[in-house]
Amino acid sequence: MPAIASARITSHQIKTILLIIAAGCVNILDRSTLAIANPLIRQDLGLSIAEMGLLLSAFLWAYAWCQLPLGFVIDKAGPRRALGWGLVVWSVMQGCAGLVANFWQFIVMRVLLGVGEAPMFPAAVSLIRGWWPARLRGLPTGMMNIPTGLGMALAPPLLTWLMLSASWRWMFLIMGVLGLVVSGLWFAMIREARAMPLDSAERAYLTEGELDVAPTPITGREWRRLFQFRIVWGMIIGCFCASYVLYLYSAWLPGYLEIQRHLDIRTTGFVASIPFVFAIAGAVLGGWSADLLMAAGFSPMASRKIPIIIGLLGLGGFTFLAAYTPSVSIAVASISAAVFFTGGLGPLGFALASVAVPANCTGSLGAIQNFGNYIGAAMAPMITGFIVQGTGGDFTMALVLAGVLALVGCGSYLFIVPSRPVLEAELLGEPLTMPRPAH
Repeated sequence: MPAIASARITSHQIKTILLIIAAGCVNILDRSTLAIANPLIRQDLGLSIAEMGLLLSAFLWAYAWCQLPLGFVIDKAGPRRALGWGLVVWSVMQGCAGLVANFWQFIVMRVLLGVGEAPMFPAAVSLIRGWWPARLRGLPTGMMNIPTGLGMALAPPLLTWLMLSASWRWMFLIMGVLGLVVSGLWFAMIREARAMPLDSAERAYLTEGELDVAPTPITGREWRRLFQFRIVWGMIIGCFCASYVLYLYSAWLPGYLEIQRHLDIRTTGFVASIPFVFAIAGAVLGGWSADLLMAAGFSPMASRKIPIIIGLLGLGGFTFLAAYTPSVSIAVASISAAVFFTGGLGPLGFALASVAVPANCTGSLGAIQNFGNYIGAAMAPMITGFIVQGTGGDFTMALVLAGVLALVGCGSYLFIVPSRPVLEAELLGEPLTMPRPAH
């Protein structure tokens, strides 16, 4: 019979997931402030459209490239400190953005915002791996991704109200203070399982067949060796493709509705928030599906891969439908379905990272695949803009490209990512002393 969580472990699980969701909501809202205040900032600082494009992309490029070293930092220093101090850094930078006087000061603030936010999701998945056994990680990992859909749905009305009630500068300052409050709660309440004096029953519950809940910190050699395994490259490719499609919708959905579907600004503001509500349901159901498959007897790897493959197929199919349907209603419904599938892909990818490598590499692999995520995120708005401009305001080929990339990502998880994890002996470069498992 599976072990049952003690009251102490249950208490830490609840505090961990609630504060991950709180920090995640602040994370998504903070990165959305610039997009919401775009017209007012351009007017106040005298920025051109091209300068605003660079400003919008600065965060994404910094966030993407920081994933690689920060994964090592998370596994070395621990997710509690990495995310806690990251939250402090990004909140201070967010507040300082409300004080900038020119373009280059704003660039610096956005780059440092990306540096501070970079540990968010890799550190969160590392904490979840510590406090939940493998068979139960799918649901909390899905809940970890709730802020993505919730933040994108809430950002337009909430931040617009805050900006119009005060000013865009006060919007940045208030969000910075909110982040510092959450960071205080984080340091006061969050603990790592590996740092807790667990008894034998609690340790047995958390490991359930894994080697140890308190792994040896990763070495630089082990981190470099991760790139020798095809599972890492397959996950990078898959995450790149999935994130490209999501950020096409995130960055260009209002423009698509106005330019391609001829909706007015007021209607667009409402309709553009609808698909991201579905992302919340996708995040929870995606993580839950992994737990159901494990309960049905599938391996930890297969229980994550199967929903990811199905999700990318759905994402590609509905994106093709949105590209070619003449109906506005069907297009919005198709995009909502596509975003529903992207909502599940994020948590499932991190859930896969939690079982694909030894425990001391979880944060590193999560960060490495997140690097692929945000390279795709940074490229999608630019490439889509070039395509739409080159086709006279037509989004059809941009959506077709996104659909093709979703299928490429599906193929990556199907044919490149293997059905078994990397073993510790392989990571260390040692000969295996037992046959490799087939599944």
